[in-house]
Amino acid sequence: MGKSLIITEKPSVAREFARALKQDMKANDGYLESQDYIITWCVGHLVTMSYPDAYDDSLKRWSMDTLPFIPTEYKYEIIENVKKQFTIVKNLFHRKDVDVIYNAGDSGREGEYIQRLVLQMAGYNGKARLKRIWIDSQTEEEILRGIREAKDSSAYDNLSNAAYLRAKEDYLMGINFSRVLTLKYAYGMKDFLKRDKMVISVGRVMTCVLGMVVKREREIREFVKTPFYRLVAGIGIGDTTLEGEWRSVEGSAWYQSPLLYKENGFLKEETALALMEKLKQGKDFPLQGRIDSLEKKKETKNPPLLYNLAELQNDCSRLFKLSPDETLRIAQELYEKKLTTYPRTDARVLSSAVAKEIVKNLSGLKRIPQVTGIVEEILNQGKYKSLSRSRYVNDKQITDHYAIIPTGQGLGSMGSLSPQASRVYELIVRRFLSIFYPAAVYQKITLVTALEGEKFFSTMKILVEEGYLAITRTLTEKKKEEGEEKGFDAAFLEKIKGLRKGQNVEIQSLEIKTGETTPPKRYNSGSIILAMENAGQLIEDEELRAQIKGSGIGTSATRAEILKKLVANQYLSLNKKTQILTPTQVGEMIYEAVGHSIRPLLNPELTASWEKGLTLVASGEITPEEYMKKLNDFVGRRTLGVKQLRQEDMVSRYTYVAQFYSKKEGAKSGTGNKKSKAAEVANE
Repeated sequence: MGKSLIITEKPSVAREFARALKQDMKANDGYLESQDYIITWCVGHLVTMSYPDAYDDSLKRWSMDTLPFIPTEYKYEIIENVKKQFTIVKNLFHRKDVDVIYNAGDSGREGEYIQRLVLQMAGYNGKARLKRIWIDSQTEEEILRGIREAKDSSAYDNLSNAAYLRAKEDYLMGINFSRVLTLKYAYGMKDFLKRDKMVISVGRVMTCVLGMVVKREREIREFVKTPFYRLVAGIGIGDTTLEGEWRSVEGSAWYQSPLLYKENGFLKEETALALMEKLKQGKDFPLQGRIDSLEKKKETKNPPLLYNLAELQNDCSRLFKLSPDETLRIAQELYEKKLTTYPRTDARVLSSAVAKEIVKNLSGLKRIPQVTGIVEEILNQGKYKSLSRSRYVNDKQITDHYAIIPTGQGLGSMGSLSPQASRVYELIVRRFLSIFYPAAVYQKITLVTALEGEKFFSTMKILVEEGYLAITRTLTEKKKEEGEEKGFDAAFLEKIKGLRKGQNVEIQSLEIKTGETTPPKRYNSGSIILAMENAGQLIEDEELRAQIKGSGIGTSATRAEILKKLVANQYLSLNKKTQILTPTQVGEMIYEAVGHSIRPLLNPELTASWEKGLTLVASGEITPEEYMKKLNDFVGRRTLGVKQLRQEDMVSRYTYVAQFYSKKEGAKSGTGNKKSKAAEVANE
C-alpha cells in the first residue's frame, strides 16, 4: 500500500494536519513525512498567469495596435520567489509510492484555483487518485472528518472552472482596459496632476467600488440643505413632560397645505409661528389638551443572524474602527488557532448537520469566564434543542461554508491574542450565544393629544424584556435603545397605563424647533463592504438583507483586498480614525475617464451580474464556454470602443475635477477665494 500526499495552503496548516493524524512525522525540506502520509504546502500562490509579453515580446510595449489582447490559450508560469517550494511539491506529486493526492487547500474558489494551477504546472501523470478535503475549521475532529469524507477531485470541477474564469476575467479586463485607458487618457490626466508618469489601473470590481464612493461624494457635494420648522408641545404626564410633535393629519387646518415640509413641519418659520399663536389664543401656559387616542402594542426584536465575513467587517469597522483588511486578518488568525470556523463565508446560517452537533461548541465555551454562566444556562435549560427548527439553520442558504461561529476549542491560545483580536472573538461568541435566547420585547406606545383641532403625536418605545440583548450588550457595544435614551422606563409605563381616551392633559409649552435636511452619509470601510455584498445597495436592515441576498460585488474573500488596493493606489482616501472613505483627485479623474468610455464598469448591478455568472458556472447551470464567449465579446467590443474616442473630450471633465480640488485645498489652507458651497460640504 502506497502513501497519501496532502497539500495544504501553508506550513502552519500542514502542522495542524500532522497533529491531527498523530503519526511520527519527520521534518524534511518543504514537507513532513510519516509511514502513511506526506504533508506539503503552498505558500500562497505558486503559479500565476503570464503577462502579455510571454505570448509575444512585442506586447511588452503598450500600444493601441496590439489591443484588444484576448488569447485563445492562456499561459502560466511559476512565481520566481517560490520556485523552490513548487519544485518540492512537483517532485512529491511524481513519487512512485504516492497513490492518493489530497487537495487540502483553502476551502473556497480561490483555494481551489491555487491548487489546480499547481497540479496543472506539475504535469501530474494521472497515476494517483485525486481527492478534495473540504473543512470548516482546523480542529482535530474536523480535519479527520475532512480526510475521511474527502470526495473525488472531479466533484469540484465546476468550482475550478469558475475559479479559472474569474482569473481570466480580471486578467482580460485589467490588461485591456488599463492599457487602453492609460494610452488614451493618462497623458492629459498627468498634466492636471503634475505627474511625470500616470497609469490608469482598472478592474472589474475595483473600478465599480471607486464609482460607488465617487457617486456618493458628489451627491453630498451637490446637496442643498432645506431648513424646516416643527412645532413641539411639552405634555404633562404626572411629573414627567412628554414631547409631542405636531402633524398635519386629516382634520388639520394645514392638511395637505403647500406651506408644509412633509407632514410634520413648515418650510417657513412664520407659518409655524402662526400655528403656535392660533393654538395659544392669547392664553398663558398650561393650556388644556385632551387625549385623542392611546395605542399600546408589543414589538419583538429577534436575535440577529450569525456573522458572515461582510457583517463582521461592518461591525468591527463601526465598533472598533478596524479596516476590513485588519478584520479579515484577525478572523483568519482566530480560524488558524482553532477558535472559530472558516471566515471567508457569505452565509449567515448553520447547516443542519452542524446544528445536530452544536452542543460540542457550547460545552467548550463554558471555559471562557465571561460567558460561563450564559453557556451553562443554555445547556442546563436545553435551549439548544430547538435550534434545527429555527431561522438560524438553513441548508439552502449555504454554498461553500456556514456562518462564522466559535468552535469551543483552541481556548489555550486565547492568552496570545491581541486586545483587538480578543474583542473580535468575543463579538463572534456573543453573537453565536444570542441565537439561543428569546427575542427582546418592547412596549410601543403612541399617544395622540388634541389641542384646538390640531394633533400632537408622542411615540415611546420601552424595553420590557431584554431577551438576547442581555448577552450582546457588552462593554464593547454600549448601544442604548431609543426608550432608554429618552428616559422611558417601567415606572413611566405604569403612568401611561392609567391614561384614557378623552382625558384632559396639560400642555405646558409650545416650541418651534428648527431642523434641516441632511445629505447622504459617506461610506465607511464597513458600510462599503455591506454595499458590495448587496450589489451596491447599502441595506442596513439585516432581515431585508437576508431576503434579497444574491451575488454581490466581489466575494467575501476578495472585498477587503480590493478596498486596500484602492487606498494603496491613492484612488480613495481612508481616514484610519473614523474609517470614512472619500475619493482623491486621481480617483475622480479616473471615474470621469471610465464614465466617458466604459461606463458599465461603474454599474454595481452589472458587476454583480458577472459574479452571478461565475456562481452559475460553479453550480453547473451554465458552461465555461458560454461564459467565456460573453466575456471575450464584452472586453473586445469595449476596448475597440475606447480606441475610437477623442482625447480632447476629457479636458473639460478633468478641468471640473481639478478646479474643485484646487478650491478645496485653498479652503483648507485659508487662502484663495471664499469657500464655495461644494467645498464647505466636502470639508464637513
